[in-house]
Amino acid sequence: MKENRGLKRQLIGTVVSNKMDKSVVIQVERLVKHKLYQKYVRRRSKFSAHDKNNECQVGDKVSITESRPLSKTKRWQVSKIIQKAV
Repeated sequence: MKENRGLKRQLIGTVVSNKMDKSVVIQVERLVKHKLYQKYVRRRSKFSAHDKNNECQVGDKVSITESRPLSKTKRWQVSKIIQKAV
């Protein structure tokens, strides 16, 4: 079994909530092919991420990186803001 040492997952998503202190909720969308109908369906997942400078706003497109557990729900950190919300 191969180990995944040193390689941290990175995802790109949109900030949906920034009401917590130093934390944001990121929504990540992906396309999955339906088994029977062969049509692509949108799947969404939400991740809590650490935002140490409180600089993310709702609607920002951000990149998040996997990290060690920071709290009960936070296992991701905001690595960079790709696009600011208009």
